[in-house]
Amino acid sequence: MESMNIDDGLDARHPAEDSEPLPVATAAGCDAVELPVLAGRENGWPLLDLARQLVTQGKPSLALQAVVMAIKSAGGDQAVRQTLVRAQELYINRVRADAAAAELASLFAECAIAEAQPPNPVLPPPLEQINATNQTLLQDASDTSILAQSGRMQIMLDAFADGSSFVCLKCGGLVSNHRKDEHFMYWCG
Repeated sequence: MESMNIDDGLDARHPAEDSEPLPVATAAGCDAVELPVLAGRENGWPLLDLARQLVTQGKPSLALQAVVMAIKSAGGDQAVRQTLVRAQELYINRVRADAAAAELASLFAECAIAEAQPPNPVLPPPLEQINATNQTLLQDASDTSILAQSGRMQIMLDAFADGSSFVCLKCGGLVSNHRKDEHFMYWCG
């Protein structure tokens, strides 16, 4: 496959004799990946194939970069902007719908729990009985966490207790241990 470069100054496209792959910065702990510089609609497909491979390898940030390069090669910066705006709109709509569904599910769960509880329910131990370190973290998180603010503190307590997640001290969010590096790099960095 012949590689092509994009002339930044004139936005003209021409074949390159010795085109160099574009190095892509990676998150900590990931190997560097070089994405080929391509131009034209037909040359975006290899980048999309590469993006699929990167997702399969567990490298979503690099996969996103490959997709953005494919969009840019097909339609330029304007196409990238339009795609990102559309993705943002879809994400916001989905978050709103998911939040409404989660709130409804939470209300149903509370009703089911209330009906299933015996007349003298056994209350969980108060926060004072949790060790001091965890108590401090959970108190800090309960002030800023979206889960705590929406009345779903138990979800946060369970995920924190089983060790699969941690409470970010900067934003108060509950973050999976698997997403720790990306969280600090892109969200709270």
